[in-house]
This record gives sequence, C-alpha cells and structure tokens, in this order.
Amino acid sequence: MPSISRLLLLVPTLVLTALIIWAVRAGDFGAAGAWLTGQPWGVVTLTDLYFGFVLSALVIGATERRWLPALFWILPVFVLGNVWTGLWFVWRWPELLRRLRPAPADATGQARSG
Repeated sequence: MPSISRLLLLVPTLVLTALIIWAVRAGDFGAAGAWLTGQPWGVVTLTDLYFGFVLSALVIGATERRWLPALFWILPVFVLGNVWTGLWFVWRWPELLRRLRPAPADATGQARSG
C-alpha cells in the first residue's frame, strides 16, 4: 500500500500529465513556444524551468548508485520534464527519506554508520 507522502507526490504528477495532454490537444505548441521565447519573462520562465531540471538531474545522479539507472532517469528529464521527475520521486521517496534522516545514535550518543 503506498504511503500518504508517495500519494501526495503522485497526485500532482498525474495532474501535470493531464494538463499537458489538455494543452497539446487544445493549443498550438509552436505558437506558444514562439511567444514564450519572444518575451523576456518567457525566457526567464524557461531558464528557471531548465535550471530546475538540472537540479533534479543532480539529485537523481547523487541518489542512484549505478550509472545506467541514473542515465535512464536523468536523460528524459530534459524532454519529459517534471512528469518524469515526479515519477522518480514517487518511486524513490522511501530511499530519499532513509538517506536524509539522521543515523540513530548508540548508547554513547555517537551516530551509528551503516
């Protein structure tokens, strides 16, 4: 059974997927892209978006222990965006939490490695 935190990651990922499908069907991607790249705030938005992709790729690369799974998850981020990143977070959330939590201390108060 998925944890609540994983469901809280999955729901916005699915909502974003639905929004992308809606936009592809309802809008003109080429015209929207031309407008976006022609506006100063559009350029800022795209730069911010891709900077987020780079940060996501760094987190994925630092988390995955083997290079092949790391490439499997990193390379599509720059095309599929945060839908792909969201799926990775849903999948790896328990491992991320495990790594981010402090190690339990032993009787002397020293953190145990391990």
